[in-house]
Amino acid sequence: LMAMAMATMATTTLTSLTSLTSCSYYVLFLLCAPCTLVHANTVWPMPAMLDLSSNQLANTLLSSTVSVSPSFQFYTEGPTNEYVQAAARRALKIITHTQSSRHTHVLKRASEDELASCSVRIQDASTELTQQTSEQYTLDVDAQTLSCSIVGETYVGAVHALESFVQLVDTYTMTINATSFKDKPRYAFRALLVDTSRHFYPVETLLTNLDAMAMTKMNIMHWHIVDSNSFPYVSSTFPEMSKQGAWAPHHVYSHEDVATVIEYAKARGIRVMVEFDTPGHVDAGYAAIPGILTQCYDKTTGQPDGTTGPLDPTNESTYDFLEKLYTEIKAVFPDKYVHVGGDEVPFGCWESNPSIAKWMAAHPNVTDAAKLEQYYELRLLDILKRLGFSYMCWQEIFDNGVQILPDTIVNVWKGGSDDTALKKELQAVTGAGYRAVLSAPWYLDYISYGEDWKKYYLVEPDNLCDNCELFGVEACMWSEYVDATNFISRTWPRTGTLAERAWSPKNVNDVDAASPRLNELRCKMILRGIRAEPIHPSFCLTEWPGDAEAETVRASIRRAGLDMRAESYR
Repeated sequence: LMAMAMATMATTTLTSLTSLTSCSYYVLFLLCAPCTLVHANTVWPMPAMLDLSSNQLANTLLSSTVSVSPSFQFYTEGPTNEYVQAAARRALKIITHTQSSRHTHVLKRASEDELASCSVRIQDASTELTQQTSEQYTLDVDAQTLSCSIVGETYVGAVHALESFVQLVDTYTMTINATSFKDKPRYAFRALLVDTSRHFYPVETLLTNLDAMAMTKMNIMHWHIVDSNSFPYVSSTFPEMSKQGAWAPHHVYSHEDVATVIEYAKARGIRVMVEFDTPGHVDAGYAAIPGILTQCYDKTTGQPDGTTGPLDPTNESTYDFLEKLYTEIKAVFPDKYVHVGGDEVPFGCWESNPSIAKWMAAHPNVTDAAKLEQYYELRLLDILKRLGFSYMCWQEIFDNGVQILPDTIVNVWKGGSDDTALKKELQAVTGAGYRAVLSAPWYLDYISYGEDWKKYYLVEPDNLCDNCELFGVEACMWSEYVDATNFISRTWPRTGTLAERAWSPKNVNDVDAASPRLNELRCKMILRGIRAEPIHPSFCLTEWPGDAEAETVRASIRRAGLDMRAESYR
């Protein structure tokens, strides 16, 4: 049986290896136990273009693997920058700190020749990270010449290539499959929304999430940092907002904390786009600023009912506040884009307020609450334009006819599994000349029993955008029922389904082929100290918390991570 399995795999390309069913995956494992898995390590997300050397097709799987030297090193050639060098150090630490003592029963290549190094080169040494930054790279591992090379168009491409290399290394046997990638993403915008208002996440939790995002080549952390529940952002301009609005005095993000998250993300090719959602979703924190929240009235008695609603668009102090706040945001969050929110504005409070009714009577062009919201958004967007921001917004701003800037990104979140509604909305947004990011099918906070990752994996974005072109996709993890105890496990590896849909070619869509690969990704996350949940009945060679050796491996990774963070969190 072992010989039959090996003979079959000897003439199978890596791409078709990943098409093995989960059943055959485990059969192959059992056939070679207690040595090691005989399937080659794979990369998640699947690379865009994959070539295999002819000797791999002609020879056995074992002869197409390359032993990695215990003294293996990365070295840079040509132009470089600090992010490439830091990424190479991280990759080397992951390989060396996850290396188990070599098993005595591991099947070895006949030759003891080993891969001693890998060159890393980038074509553009700029450290700038924008929406236009190229992520393309090539990775070549040659079994004949025992050579390895990585070429990234930018530092981000090199970071992705190093991650692919690390995922290909079997750290139990210290081997890597000879292969060649030419890789780039399908969508330039691949985001994960992180909500730190409903529950607070410590900075360490945010950094762990960024590690997982880097493993799966996600490139935007959409930070929904505040909401009506809490205001954890410490504003230097309005310090009373976090003092009154945070869950607790220590449940806050200082400017230093924000800088740590942004730099840690940038080193991994990830942009941080912050969201301050207005005019709705405001309460905690905003109540500390006199006059900017709308006073709600009881329509029966005509008296204040003791509650507040959205920001008051008729009060000029509201716009003075917004200009000062966004001036500070511009200095703290360097990305060109900011998310302005604009969703779920409760009109009832505005409609109940007699002062607002009086103001509207004096402004005949503002005939109803929808027009009042347009007035507010235009005033806000004018402030952002003067400050040099580009922006992303929830779809309601577009739906309500607000005149938005040409480079606006519209976040389509309504519709869920209603394909007809989603197609109509996406066609309307793109038909008006705006870029659309789709998040509706990937609200990962909705959980269900069983392998719910499959429904997320099977969503094909292009099928929802007839005669139009999507700009990107986004997964959302709202935190009403999630905090630091379960945020990582609930988010990963499920977000990996969107990561592959957003990066890999459209025809990479076989659930049976993805299942063992996603489980492999989950096991790699566990080994790196990322508490990812299982996707089906299975096991990892290193479990959580596992044996003493596994604990040592994980402790080494975390220490290595802390060492890296001491280097300006790179």
